[in-house]
Amino acid sequence: MKNRLVIKVGSSIVSNGDILVLEQIEALCEFIANIKDKFDVILVSSGAVASGYTKLHLDKSCIENKQALASIGQPLLMAAYKKALKDYNIIPAQLLLIGSTFDSRKRTAYAKKTIEILLENNILPIINENDSIAQGELVFGDNDRLSAYVAHYFDADMLIILSDVYGYYDKNPLEFKDAKLIKNISNIKNKHFNKEQKTGSKFSIGGIVTKLIAADFLLKHNKKMFLCSGFDLNPSLDFLLYKKHNLGSLFDKNKGIEI
Repeated sequence: MKNRLVIKVGSSIVSNGDILVLEQIEALCEFIANIKDKFDVILVSSGAVASGYTKLHLDKSCIENKQALASIGQPLLMAAYKKALKDYNIIPAQLLLIGSTFDSRKRTAYAKKTIEILLENNILPIINENDSIAQGELVFGDNDRLSAYVAHYFDADMLIILSDVYGYYDKNPLEFKDAKLIKNISNIKNKHFNKEQKTGSKFSIGGIVTKLIAADFLLKHNKKMFLCSGFDLNPSLDFLLYKKHNLGSLFDKNKGIEI
């Protein structure tokens, strides 16, 4: 039986400014194809708002405009994934969830059953928040917390968050050149949840704080999380296929330090 992974990719990875970066989506699909023989994969992908902005320029400071952009962009995002995955004979399936889905045992069970059927038939589930009706991740999160819920409630062994940094650092690497990567983390102190560290594009809401919140949720539920770069996928490939941990931060309650 394969281990199950949830892979989360943020807006800053799949988009650049006002455009969807097809090369990044193609690289991500190649990465998934390379690990799919060993793992069952569920993909959580942001990028609907950025995709929508390529067709209609609305003021993104207005939450209602972002919801409208997401409704335009979600089919464009899925079309890009479908095209890239075709080279590997992988069929994608779209699931749009909201945080409150997991507040209901019945809705969670329905969604989980759908996931199980898809995985049993070698289909790649691609999950995003239904931004046109839900505001939670649009306001603050970029699907970090949603991906943690997906990993927990859909019985994944690990969440992989692909971000614009190589992992968790002792200080902001965008501001301090001497910032050091912490590779193994077993516990997170509450003080970190009030930090503000700017990462990502103007379409991306989540920074390091929402990733720590996601990691903390999973640690408390005996799950692991690996945070690494979405621009350079080789370290994650080495970690998953060859157990080489050269870059990236592993959050594992049984290994590492408290931060």
